[in-house]
Amino acid sequence: MSIVPGLVTISMSVFSRLRFPHQILRPKPLAFLEAVGIGLVAAFAAVLLKQGVTWLGVWQLHQSPGSLTKLLWPVVGLVGGWFAGYLVERVAPEAAGSGVPQVKAALAYVPIALNLRVALVKLVSTTFALSAGLGLGRQGPTVQIGAALAAQFSRWVPASPEHQRQLIAAGAAAGLAAGFDAPIAGVMFVIEELLQDVSSLTLGTAILASFTGGVISRILGGRNLELGIDPQTYPLFFSPQQIPFLVILGILAGALAALFQRTVLIALSYTRRYITFSLSWKIGLAGALSGMTVALLPDVFRNSTLMQVFLTSGKADGWMTLAALGVQFFLSILACSVEAPGGLFFPSLVLGAAAGNLVGLVDQYWFGDDPILFSLTGMAAFFGAIAKVPVTAIVIVFEMTTNFKLVLPLMIASVVAYLVAERLAPGSLYTHLLAMKGIQLQPGVVNDGLWAQLTAADVMQHNVETLTSHMAVDEVIQTFAKSHHRGFPVLDQDGKLVGIVTQTDLDKVTHRHLSGTTPLREIMTSQPITVSPGDTLSRVLYLLSHYRVSRLPVVEHRRLIGIITRSDILRVESARLQGGDDPLRPQAHPSYVIYQTRSPTTGKGRLLLPLSNPATADKLITLALVLAREKGYEIECLHTILIPRHQIPSETPVDIESSHHLLQQAIHQGQLWKVPVHTQIRTAHTATKAILDAHTECHASLLLMGWKGSTATPGRIFGDTIDALIRQANCDVMLVKLGTRLLREAHPNQDVHPSVNSVLGLVQLNRWLIPIAGGPNAQHAVHLLPALVSLSQQPQIQLCQVYHPSDLYTPNLLEEDAAFLRQHIRGEVTVTPVCADSVADAVIDMAKNNQCDVIVVGASREGLLHQVIQGNIPETIARQCNCTVILVRKATE
Repeated sequence: MSIVPGLVTISMSVFSRLRFPHQILRPKPLAFLEAVGIGLVAAFAAVLLKQGVTWLGVWQLHQSPGSLTKLLWPVVGLVGGWFAGYLVERVAPEAAGSGVPQVKAALAYVPIALNLRVALVKLVSTTFALSAGLGLGRQGPTVQIGAALAAQFSRWVPASPEHQRQLIAAGAAAGLAAGFDAPIAGVMFVIEELLQDVSSLTLGTAILASFTGGVISRILGGRNLELGIDPQTYPLFFSPQQIPFLVILGILAGALAALFQRTVLIALSYTRRYITFSLSWKIGLAGALSGMTVALLPDVFRNSTLMQVFLTSGKADGWMTLAALGVQFFLSILACSVEAPGGLFFPSLVLGAAAGNLVGLVDQYWFGDDPILFSLTGMAAFFGAIAKVPVTAIVIVFEMTTNFKLVLPLMIASVVAYLVAERLAPGSLYTHLLAMKGIQLQPGVVNDGLWAQLTAADVMQHNVETLTSHMAVDEVIQTFAKSHHRGFPVLDQDGKLVGIVTQTDLDKVTHRHLSGTTPLREIMTSQPITVSPGDTLSRVLYLLSHYRVSRLPVVEHRRLIGIITRSDILRVESARLQGGDDPLRPQAHPSYVIYQTRSPTTGKGRLLLPLSNPATADKLITLALVLAREKGYEIECLHTILIPRHQIPSETPVDIESSHHLLQQAIHQGQLWKVPVHTQIRTAHTATKAILDAHTECHASLLLMGWKGSTATPGRIFGDTIDALIRQANCDVMLVKLGTRLLREAHPNQDVHPSVNSVLGLVQLNRWLIPIAGGPNAQHAVHLLPALVSLSQQPQIQLCQVYHPSDLYTPNLLEEDAAFLRQHIRGEVTVTPVCADSVADAVIDMAKNNQCDVIVVGASREGLLHQVIQGNIPETIARQCNCTVILVRKATE
């Protein structure tokens, strides 16, 4: 596979040396050429998938004469499903499911793999899964295959992140168009569901790729979707009296779509928690069950395409239509519950056709109308309701039929179905599937990332060393020798940019045998690639990669105003990934202490407790007091008042009355517990800055913070502030998401003054769950438990270790931790090994079944960053559990 990137590199290098291709290889023309190429490749992949499924299906029919049918279908389902699951599980886990959620996440800059490996595995696994009889379609997989091939191409031909995103969107559009023979629908789906971007370049590349994929697929593979009639010649009549039935159809399709969406999510959640088989056996058993089901039914139910043709032919009566609806609903839910590779587009059309035929039969009974119009309309209504893309659904069915008489019925039923489904089951099914993996996307927001938000003027260096075009070559060589720069912009006598000189240009002196007095203009590169101050970083990255240069002059009206190097881009990216403040904004002033109180010191350590929410302050204060008393620490309570960046913290007047009241609460409780409590109020531009300043000044040993349990910020684990503190604070860090089960009166504690219980409003924390993974943070969490469980009257500690089915379980770790806790805690300590594919699902399941009050998780820094790819495990646990969740991170060195 390395030959192809090499050929691409050689071709780009040759083109870059020719004058003529520069006009063709400008960003927009090149993007259009790339879109056509992506459309071609996506079409070939779609045709290959179609032919593979068809060939295996024909083979299967020929191998099952007479009485052997009932035996062969389950066997083929088991073998085909197992092989499909094995490929996905072992080679490309990203190829599980329909693939549309993965593409949607990738377009939102979530780090999910899309490459040639994923495309090939998706192609082969979908072929075997569909041939096994699983009730899914091949149009969803073609979307992921097209996007993955486009993503791989964008790696072979260097491109900016924004340009890569446009190519992936074009690949997805081409994949859908090739699967449905619907080029316009491919473009609409990308705009309506995946990208939500209608910029000229994005729209142009999507249109070209989509039309190329749709046309080539039709030429090579014939029609992809068959109907029971030819709508172009079959007389379809629409009359106003049908409008009420179309509204009823919309309501029925919307309600059915909402039921389908909720059932898929429930079934998927159930199988993840309770079915502990490997993915290969899950899909294999689902294939066997599907084969067993269709083997007992008439031939029309053994293939989704035959079922759709039957439903749109006008020959299906009410009982057969209900049977088709039930069979397709069951088979699709079964396949989705095991994350089999296959899409929901085609099953949605079949279910919609069945719902439409039911309403059409009623209309036929009353008015004698043809039910075929309702079958075709129901396809669009159900599909638009389940995917929340009504416009795309209308366009798909219209492109399938090319009958203008269907437009108004399609619009009426699809809009009504969408409104009903959105009311009963809000949000796209694809977005919910991502949320189950801990990936939260902002609905309706185009996340263009850092590269589209910043411009060249934001990043460029203003102080630029330049040379003049009349300088002698000897002077230029001396300048290079004294400087660490590898290139310089060249200006003329009027100060305008006329060229750029690099160390490569100096080689011309030797090759041409030039003298040292030769002027610089003879060897410099004339007409250099430049950017303007308003160009986005995405555009800058594209030019740097495409022309293989390390610096770009920034010019305005031919005058040099700055320069951008790759190091400048890396600096911005590094600062953002490290969770710090935006490096391009004015740097925040130090926070300023405007009020503080001091208590007697113990000298054993200090616990820093930032307080901001009065509703949770008393619970956090209680937890801090427990830890401080056990450790012998003092408590430093901090309240931050945020001020605008254009104001200086030390000079901005603020009102501290509410802050003072909050801190007085901490002082009062500290006096009851006989724990020293210091307080301070700071003004700052950011909460991160105030907490880090306080942490440094008081030499905190432990930072305790409240946490809401989730974040909607793309690219963040816990949120901007907490992510930055986890990376930069070198003390122990404890995050607490308070549970909902609160008791207004705490049980008396013999070690605490009785009056304390009337003001604390403690959570009754008796049942504790501690997942153990073997890392240093998990061990640190175990050693903090003796202090934490002092909140409990009768603590019950359950240690669990979740291990993958492919791993070998060793009990030493659990037993050692249990022995430590039994020595230091008066309470029950049990150990539970759990075999599961998903750590988060296993922990959530144990917490709910055992009605745990607290989950304590040790959070490894590197592990958490890596977990963004597979799903944010701590956030998933906190979001789906009502109990208190405590995350512990050991002090960094």
